[in-house]
Order: sequence, then structure tokens, then C-alpha cells
Amino acid sequence: MPTKHIKFTVNGVEQEQLVDSTWTLLETLRDKMGLTGTKEGCSNGNCGACTVMLDGKTACSCLVLAPEADGRVVTTVEGLETGGKLSAIQDAFVKEGGLQCGFCTPGFLISTTFLLKNNPHPSEDEIRLNLAGNLCRCTGYDKIVKAVERAANG
Repeated sequence: MPTKHIKFTVNGVEQEQLVDSTWTLLETLRDKMGLTGTKEGCSNGNCGACTVMLDGKTACSCLVLAPEADGRVVTTVEGLETGGKLSAIQDAFVKEGGLQCGFCTPGFLISTTFLLKNNPHPSEDEIRLNLAGNLCRCTGYDKIVKAVERAANG
């Protein structure tokens, strides 16, 4: 398989990786870099478990080939905490019980981070619309929406 040398910034740190040109960004983050917070769910962009921020916008990392990340900025769930302290969004999810098994949580956290960066005080409808690309089979979404509202209201 052909390989490609890529340089990109992951969670604020410049990285260089030699990747198989057929690998996805998800495979690179998890298998090559050990950033296992980003989860593989459906592998076709439907569940949102692998959501990361790519140049400040949400992206399903299972749909992005690793070479496409060359020269770009990636933020994973590991990049949300600062100095070992949870972000306000992560803290709100914990306090509101917006997680159960936790498998989908990283994708929800990244999507919420994107939403609140662009719309600091969203309505419930705006929250639900923004999170529509993230699927959860445990919580029923109400606690997730409450967590986003809590994070928005500080």
C-alpha cells in the first residue's frame, strides 16, 4: 500500500505521521496515535461517534482519508480538557447525566463545542438540530439536551 507523510496539528500539537494512503483519519487517530476517545461506530458517517473538529468545523473522521488532514487542524475529545480539568461542556454532561455507556459521548461533546462556539445561547430546537448527526442508544437525548443547555448557561 502506498504511504504518505502528513503534517497536521492535533489538539494544539504539531504532528508528523507516515500513514497508509487508504487509512481514515479515525484509524490514524486511534490506531497510530493512541487517541481512542474518538469512537468507531458505523464507519459510514451516520452515527457521529467519530466526530472531530477539522479546521474548526465538525467532521466524521471515518469519512476523511488521513492524507486529507495534511496541513490541517484536528481537535478530538482529548483536546477539550485543559490542564487535566474538564471543559465546561464536559462538566455539564457529567452533572446532567448526559451520558450512559459513553460510546457516543465524544461525538456529542465535539458537536456541542462547535455549536456553542458559533451560537453561545441556542434554543432547544437549535440544540436538537445541531446534534441530529449524533446517535445515542442509551439516554433518550433529553439529558444530553439539558447538558448542552447547562453548558450554554454557564
